Amino acid sequence: MSELIHHIEQWLLEFGVIGLFFVSFADSSFFPIPPDVLLIPISLAQPEKALWFAFITTVASVLGALLGWYIGKKLGRPVLRYIISEERIVKVEDYFQKYGSMAILIAGLTPIPYKVFTIFSGISNIKIRTLVFWSVIGRGIRFFLEAIIILTLGAKAKPFIEENFTLLTVVGGVVIIAVFLIYKWLQRKKSIV
Repeated sequence: MSELIHHIEQWLLEFGVIGLFFVSFADSSFFPIPPDVLLIPISLAQPEKALWFAFITTVASVLGALLGWYIGKKLGRPVLRYIISEERIVKVEDYFQKYGSMAILIAGLTPIPYKVFTIFSGISNIKIRTLVFWSVIGRGIRFFLEAIIILTLGAKAKPFIEENFTLLTVVGGVVIIAVFLIYKWLQRKKSIV
């Protein structure tokens, strides 16, 4: 299976920016290949355009998130009913209503499969503007960080990203969660006073 995915990656790489746009769009809603596998080599080949490629990847990914939301809205709940009980669906929806924006942000930033969260945002009736806002932030940070690393390190960027990017994004996600929890705690404390 991984060999097939590798062949698909190589084939899409031949399409350059169009392949990058397609993968970025599709990854946010139904496709198993993350855009990073095309963004990095395309940006390394033309480092002067790395920020432009990060922008294209972010825009396409956010547009794909809208398709994921639509898939969740129209197909998600009926499909989930075959897999889990209605009670569990409602419980997950409640959590997603409370913490969905943070989940979208963290999934957009980290290697967590983003499509799961875009689809669940549709199932949970998350507002489209919430999905778009947090998708732009999370996906933008991720892809522009890769572009900045490429601009800074040049050819050394690929091994650096392969070895450290997951750690960087997970640490970034933990920091975001910590800031969010502190914010909620301060809000609660303020409302008591």
